[in-house]
Amino acid sequence: MTFWEHLDELRRRIWYVLLAALVAAVVCFCFKEQLFAVVMYPKPESMKLINVELTQQFLTHMRVALWGGLLVVSPYILYQLFSFVAPGLYCTERRLALRAVIGGYMLFLLGVALNYFVIFPFTVRFLGGYQVSEEVANTITLSSYIAVLGVMSLVMGVVFELPVLCWLLAKIGVLKADFMKRYRRHAIVVILIIGAIITPTGDPFTLSLVAVPIYLLWEVSILIVKHTER
Repeated sequence: MTFWEHLDELRRRIWYVLLAALVAAVVCFCFKEQLFAVVMYPKPESMKLINVELTQQFLTHMRVALWGGLLVVSPYILYQLFSFVAPGLYCTERRLALRAVIGGYMLFLLGVALNYFVIFPFTVRFLGGYQVSEEVANTITLSSYIAVLGVMSLVMGVVFELPVLCWLLAKIGVLKADFMKRYRRHAIVVILIIGAIITPTGDPFTLSLVAVPIYLLWEVSILIVKHTER
């Protein structure tokens, strides 16, 4: 294929992805009750959210439906991306790329699920009830709740890509298992800092909910890199 034929192929696949995402977003938008039942699940029943802007609830509905649609069609997006890149790869490279895509996607979903079911509920309970003074009452807005949930889910999903990143670096010879073992203590400090940033609750229990899984990922990454070196 010529350069322009590749460009036409890329444009065609982008249109497929945009169309699929639009259809999925419209479907999510139509099922508002079910969509926001999922979004509000981590929220404590005692917490009441408010809206202070005229258009905010409608815009939030559209935004959440869009993100929900992208999440639903994310396997199709990865399929289109891989189908575009795969013809230019050798058989070995294609197998490695497929493993990286599938493994990275599953780990990303695992990180999002951990945040949704465990980390975010503890965080929202702590921050929702935290007061600097009894004279300052907490009134949580809908947009603030959605923003924190989205950012924390994205961050946890990205952090859980650590084993795939280490595997890729080991494949190209940049990362060694001995190096990761030698700097394990440094990694623990960095992991604690990352955990404190993700969950600024201040209590050791919630911090451990983030730090322990990330540390386990570090140990798993060492095993993966060690196996890759063989």
